[in-house]
Amino acid sequence: MSKPFDYSKWDNIELSDDEDDVHPNIDKESWFRMKHRSRVEREDREEADKKKINEEMAKANLRIKEISKILSKASSTNNGDDDSDSDDDLEDIEGLQAELKALQSANDANQAKLDHYEKNKKWNVDNLCHVVEERTIVNKNVGESKFSETGFALPKEEETAAVAVAAVEDKQNSASDEGGVPSKELSAATIVDVDNKTNTTTKSSSSTAVKESSSTTTTTKAITKTTPKLVQPQPTETVNSVAVSMMTYHDFTEKYADVVEEFMAIESLTKSKEFLLQKGDILLQENASSYLLLASLEDEMNGFHEKMKLVARQSQIVSNIAELAKSLQSHPGNVILPFFQRMEDKQLYAGFMEGVNQFIQRIEVRAVQKKAELEEERAREAREKGAEAEDAVDISEIPLEERLGPGGLDPLEVFESLPVSMQEAFESRQKEKLEEALRSMPVEEAEYHMKRCIDSGLWNA
Repeated sequence: MSKPFDYSKWDNIELSDDEDDVHPNIDKESWFRMKHRSRVEREDREEADKKKINEEMAKANLRIKEISKILSKASSTNNGDDDSDSDDDLEDIEGLQAELKALQSANDANQAKLDHYEKNKKWNVDNLCHVVEERTIVNKNVGESKFSETGFALPKEEETAAVAVAAVEDKQNSASDEGGVPSKELSAATIVDVDNKTNTTTKSSSSTAVKESSSTTTTTKAITKTTPKLVQPQPTETVNSVAVSMMTYHDFTEKYADVVEEFMAIESLTKSKEFLLQKGDILLQENASSYLLLASLEDEMNGFHEKMKLVARQSQIVSNIAELAKSLQSHPGNVILPFFQRMEDKQLYAGFMEGVNQFIQRIEVRAVQKKAELEEERAREAREKGAEAEDAVDISEIPLEERLGPGGLDPLEVFESLPVSMQEAFESRQKEKLEEALRSMPVEEAEYHMKRCIDSGLWNA
């Protein structure tokens, strides 16, 4: 009977997106990112420790081989001449044996650490498997364009050929109906003409192919047009959506602010759809949604009301696509086309615009509140600066004789000689900071500085 496969290694799988112990005040995606970062840092520490242990074991093994070689050589020498043993040689052998034993014990301890790491290893998506074989297959037709300039799929060669052959059959049937039989020369010339048209129509759009094929017929028989299939245009730049989602808001704005700004300025829904198909990995992110929200609020506060309305609509497009993807349990990039297809329905579009108008109203209310908050903050800062300016006295402008303290010391000179912590305490006029600064010093130094402060008049005893 064959030994059963050991599945116990799969009992210790760690998934950062499988944690339910999330505090209600913590964003779930932020929690997943934090767990992933913690896992990566822990694995880096373990790998560094393993590398260090392996290096120590390699050095110890090398020394063990040297000691074993010396001991074996000494043993063979002693067997050949027992009377030549000396106390010094015996002590050297005993020392080497003790060192050998210590090295072996250290190696056993290090091996136990490595076994512990391997036994308690956390399996995750990065180390569950590895690539055994990799191959690249290049399509020989990779250079051929399968899409027209408008993004529609071009007809296949078989479909174009079928239309062309139908045209030839119609021509031959027309000649037979008129009582004549097409000659071999005419048939050969027609086939060559069809082949040429087949080659040209595969490089044009489907509507052009139907037009060219219909021009070769002489009867009134209708030719059915092939319905073009709408496919997503391929993005011009490959963007790792996972890497983008892991960015901080600051890093995202530094790298992709121009992309979001370009999307904000698009007025046409069709162009918005095309732009999202190209840049969806960037725009369908939480940071992009936050950027659009803040931009609309800033525009309203600066008086650009019409611009704010456009940015608000673009923001709601991104938000609605994300909500639709969540309801369909799909990636946001997969619901771009379904969303814009829904916008073709007048009732659904009216509902969408109603939500946009409600969002605009909230932006307008928030802009008024934010302006009031900023004005209140500026007024408070102005009052504080004014009070400080009224109370402030420039000591350097007072003559030296008038500013000397009761002990005859210059307060300006004493202040500049104080530690930074005490200077900050005097500037803030907070007694708690001064007490904290004094407690952090030795008693003799604190007494020295305080005596100088009293003698200069900086502090009243």
